[in-house]
Amino acid sequence: HVTGVQTCALPISGLKPAAALTTTGIVGVLATSSTLVSEKFQNLQQQIAGASNVRFVTQACNGLADQIEKGELNSRETAALVQRYVAPLVAQNADTLVLGCTHYPLLTGVISYVMGQGVTLVSSAEETAKDLYRVLVENNLLREPSTIAPSHEFLATGDAHQFEFLARRFLGPEVTKVKHQDL
Repeated sequence: HVTGVQTCALPISGLKPAAALTTTGIVGVLATSSTLVSEKFQNLQQQIAGASNVRFVTQACNGLADQIEKGELNSRETAALVQRYVAPLVAQNADTLVLGCTHYPLLTGVISYVMGQGVTLVSSAEETAKDLYRVLVENNLLREPSTIAPSHEFLATGDAHQFEFLARRFLGPEVTKVKHQDL
């Protein structure tokens, strides 16, 4: 939670960079069902596809984020899910793949292996971070070095201990304590 900062809308990231990188004109998108049916995603996908002549092939990955949250990054079950979800994208000649969930970059190794050589992975999490940085710079919202160091509070609506374990993998050792908070 950030206080005292202007809010600004960020676009859904990853689609535009992927459209610029593809050589086949076919971009695969791995995402949650809710992302793929969202109005924002649908509108952005149509806008970019129309402007770039890129075809987006989407794949809902039911259960994949759950596997990651359980810490099952290298299990046979996770590898089987990745194979099942990626196979249709490979079959359609996608040469660029958007990892459209914040969890999916943790599976970059297995996804790259299944997709094969010559496939470019685009992390929507990294692209969002780049977009956020750009917006902060353009609006002169970067923290001044002379200000007091920020404090971080991590809250989870689910199992705080499990999230703490995963957050350290995502964010590093800076995650020292996660508190449970009901919605």
